[in-house]
Amino acid sequence: MAEVTGIDHIYLTVSELSRSEAFYDRLLLEALGFRKNRFEIGGDPHVQYYNRLFGIVLRPARQATPHQPYAPGLHHLCLRVDSIAEVQALAQQLQAAGIAASDADTYPQYAPDYTATFLTDPDGIRLEVTNYRQERRERHDHWHAQP
Repeated sequence: MAEVTGIDHIYLTVSELSRSEAFYDRLLLEALGFRKNRFEIGGDPHVQYYNRLFGIVLRPARQATPHQPYAPGLHHLCLRVDSIAEVQALAQQLQAAGIAASDADTYPQYAPDYTATFLTDPDGIRLEVTNYRQERRERHDHWHAQP
């Protein structure tokens, strides 16, 4: 049986490519160390952000409809950093860059060591950045020993 080893890429359709690119430049390039390139498919410009593990691609929307997180489709996109300290520093960095990110806070209802910051992109797509929690580390490190 094949095992999925990660997410290769995520495509986000955006209403104004230049506006979204400016937002994701601050989030992904400046704050999270992604790299960036551009390409076209079928004449549509695409902006790709990528790190060693996966990519996030912006492409122009074909319809001007607002994002609805509680309609079928994407509810939110959560990125993970290594530590609580990184979540805290990231929230402050995003706020200083003019992005309306929430203060990093703990959410024990999700997990005892769950810390996150929340923000929304220009099209209303909800984003979260959380820490690599102990439960996730144990799942990764001891996968074959778990029932």
